[in-house]
Amino acid sequence: MNLPYINNSKIPDTFFRRDCLETAPDILGKYLVHRSKGINYAGIIVEVEAYRGNDDPASHAFGGMKNRNKIMFLSGGCFYIYFTYGAHFCCNIVTGMEGEGQAVLIRAVEPTDGIYQMGVNRFGIEQISDKQIISLANGPGKLCKAFGINKSHNGISCSGTELFLKEGMNIPGSQITRTERIGISRGLELQWRFFISGNKFLSRKI
Repeated sequence: MNLPYINNSKIPDTFFRRDCLETAPDILGKYLVHRSKGINYAGIIVEVEAYRGNDDPASHAFGGMKNRNKIMFLSGGCFYIYFTYGAHFCCNIVTGMEGEGQAVLIRAVEPTDGIYQMGVNRFGIEQISDKQIISLANGPGKLCKAFGINKSHNGISCSGTELFLKEGMNIPGSQITRTERIGISRGLELQWRFFISGNKFLSRKI
């Protein structure tokens, strides 16, 4: 399948080398694309969360660089993939400048391409309902399983040829909602979750 946005200009590194709170809402509307074994998985990013270095107790970078989080301390524009709860992978985009330890977690994606294979990856079935399509990638672990994203993608460029981001639609600020982050025990007061208002593919509704 020839996806209409595949030949668009890729997102420049300067886009990612900004503070995560500036970058996070701008990631909404971009396409997440994974090319694997002849399949194009793609979807519109509809929900993200920002995690920022040593001033954010919920961030993996809090407390400094370690072997597990060292990718977070690279210059913005690469993927930080980690395994959590012994169950699933989470896909983050490193932002900011080298040494800052910032990243944006992709929480939910609206699938657009490769939906058949996503259904196989997630549910092990060949035909899925409209309700199942909505739940294919509406959570960080779900989207990684649907897209086939794993630890092998940790550290690769966001402008590469296998797993990458592409330009999509510009979401105006009036259509973006900002709330507290989900599933954390620290930094609960920080409103660093951003999502496209009213989108039905969100991980959690208000």
